[in-house]
Amino acid sequence: MKYTYHFFAVLLIYLYSPTSTAQNNQSIPVYKGNDLGLTYSPQKTILKLWSPNADKVLIRLYDQGLGGKAVLVEQMQKGQNGVWVWHQQKNLAGKYYTFQVYFDGQPLDETPGVYAKAVGANGRRAMILDLKSTNPKGWENDQRPTLRNFNDIIIYELHVRDFTIHKSSGVANRGKFLGLAETSTKGPQGIKTGLSHIKELGVTHVHLLPAFDYRSIDETKLDAKPYPYNWGYDPLNYNVPEGSYATNPHNGAVRIKEFKKMVQAFHHQGLRVVLDVVYNHTGHTQKSYFNLEYPKYYYRLNKDGAFSNASACGNETASEKYMMRKYILESVKYWVQEYHLDGFRFDLMGIHDIETMNLVSKELRKIDPTIFVYGEGWTAGGSPLPSDQQALKRNAYKLDKVAVFSDDIRDGIKGSWNKHEDRGFASGKSGLEESVKFGIVAATQHPQVKYETVNYSKAPYAKEPFQTINYVSCHDNHTLWDKLMISVKKTEPGISEKELINMHLLANTIVLTSQGVAFLHAGVDFLRTKNGVENSFESPDEINQIDWNRKHQYLNVFRFYQQLIQLRKRHPAFRMTSSEQIRKHLKFLDTDTPNVVAYQLSKNANGDAWKDIVVIFNGNRTTQLLNFPLLSKGEWKVALSGQTIDLQGKIRPNDAEIHLAGSSAMILFRK
Repeated sequence: MKYTYHFFAVLLIYLYSPTSTAQNNQSIPVYKGNDLGLTYSPQKTILKLWSPNADKVLIRLYDQGLGGKAVLVEQMQKGQNGVWVWHQQKNLAGKYYTFQVYFDGQPLDETPGVYAKAVGANGRRAMILDLKSTNPKGWENDQRPTLRNFNDIIIYELHVRDFTIHKSSGVANRGKFLGLAETSTKGPQGIKTGLSHIKELGVTHVHLLPAFDYRSIDETKLDAKPYPYNWGYDPLNYNVPEGSYATNPHNGAVRIKEFKKMVQAFHHQGLRVVLDVVYNHTGHTQKSYFNLEYPKYYYRLNKDGAFSNASACGNETASEKYMMRKYILESVKYWVQEYHLDGFRFDLMGIHDIETMNLVSKELRKIDPTIFVYGEGWTAGGSPLPSDQQALKRNAYKLDKVAVFSDDIRDGIKGSWNKHEDRGFASGKSGLEESVKFGIVAATQHPQVKYETVNYSKAPYAKEPFQTINYVSCHDNHTLWDKLMISVKKTEPGISEKELINMHLLANTIVLTSQGVAFLHAGVDFLRTKNGVENSFESPDEINQIDWNRKHQYLNVFRFYQQLIQLRKRHPAFRMTSSEQIRKHLKFLDTDTPNVVAYQLSKNANGDAWKDIVVIFNGNRTTQLLNFPLLSKGEWKVALSGQTIDLQGKIRPNDAEIHLAGSSAMILFRK
């Protein structure tokens, strides 16, 4: 949906921005303290809620997270800057509470408050507890694994339940936070699974799909058949772990401690943890906890006063408003400080304003400069926020150390995301060479890229390479294997599995040898399938679960990915740290053959031990005879050819001619 109410959009931003006259005159008073929600000590409990236009606010105490009557109901006192306050001089640990706000004399539904940090089942009541009591043993000594540079990052995206729920995972706590914390788990024929598998693969960061408390799973019916599965992009309580991933969702402390144990286990294995966050919209709209505290304040609205919908989920939050921006900033800082998270992936980041995203990056880097922030540089619909203020991909150059996904290289490699039978470079479609080159240089400025023929972006958008996330598949849309089955196998029934595997490996060989940050979808390393289901956000386990039998079946594919990751990690030429370095050391080689991309990394790029490297991608289905004069000079070795990787390299004759098999890559080097 397109919005044409530009004037009203600008007016809304003027009225509600933190620096507007309206805010400065406190027509909508804002609160600058950082103690909204619960402040606990054994001697005293304090609760605060911001709702400047409320008639009154009640606090209700309960003995349990669900069911039963309130054991206490009292009215909160209105203080300054729209903050309501309640306190009691006693230890209330273990009690649950809700707020109930009255507007125009009418009570709204009870809410645990948007600042809730612990909740009971289904997130309806907040819990009073001492967060220190949830720390696992040794938590005070937990440390982030070393990270020298953002360009060193290799991300592995997974869903908590998917990764261990299949019986072949060999995990005791299947589908749980604790399942991901288990080490030394084994599956069919003794293959490594779960956390051990991720460690074996060699990535640096694990990206968790939303693992905060979301609303679509009934945590009181986790044994229901079929299981009420969801990805989790329907937020309920942003500062609380999801209860369905805990061994006991009814006790608010359990999910917190188990989430921490999971992070601790990843850190012990040298892996960093990224949380997928969804601040751009709420699961409910009228009944969201934001709206039950201060109706419509936290959202953008259309000219008629209705909720705008750039998220395509019924609403979009207004990050440019002071209290929404404050909430996002405090929330991400809380996850870092309380849960030791190492980064965040922002869902539909284009809905957020640039200033907010830059503040997120700045505040997190004050805590630890290695915390990584990235997101989707697009929206799912029109927004009242002017496009030049949106954290869109095309505005990435305005973002301060915030990265964006490159859909340019994604669809250039595998074909259009929404044209299911469309092919890409890796599956034999010609004319996408410049889109692949665009990704190879991480969407930065390079004199040899013809931007006018790139599939989506007609200009570079990244100032530095780490601002670009290169990928070919993720939780959205078809898995890479399913995309190939639909776009190739469906139209060529006689094609062999080996040929499809060649295309699959070529696709992520491009990703893992490109500049910027590399991103992999969990299970892609052994040809993950969802049986052709594209949008599996609420499909059952049978569709979403990772079947570890496939790792055993396609162990050669896994070994290829493992060695390719080692190649990238050992050779900094593939991880240059600046766009200037890329322009200096990366040169595309001339070839008259369509659907072939070749380039040279020269002069020990980024301190690499290899003086010169030549990378060649053949997207054609047939073997190509290629000629590169520089290969006839000096002693060149082959590090990668087709499905074979030799990190030491095999010497080849001094010959300018290369016979490169169809749907394959070759990497050569000389010292």
